[in-house]
Amino acid sequence: MKIPAATKPALWGAVGGALAMTIFGFAVLGWHGARGAREMAATSARDAVTAALVPFCVAKAQGDADPARMAKLKAETSSYSRSELVRSSGWSTLPGMQGSDYSLATACSEQLVAAKAGG
Repeated sequence: MKIPAATKPALWGAVGGALAMTIFGFAVLGWHGARGAREMAATSARDAVTAALVPFCVAKAQGDADPARMAKLKAETSSYSRSELVRSSGWSTLPGMQGSDYSLATACSEQLVAAKAGG
């Protein structure tokens, strides 16, 4: 059986095209490998849990018996200081949690400040 002369360049073109498409896909089109997909899934899950717990943190803050803490939070200008105030007040520590979660405290403080600005 005789192989046509154009077969070798066609095969090299197919290999080169596949390689170029792979590089282009990962670099430009946003393709991810298994590790990147796991990291994206973990980040998405963490963000979803934080978003689900923020209303409980806000309710705990609004129901606090010490109104001075809320006044101090609303007067604070630094987002880091507001987050630390939420953590030290215990508003971001919910039943069953071992300790305060920083991302929950940050989201809660942002929600509390937004409620102040809106109302």
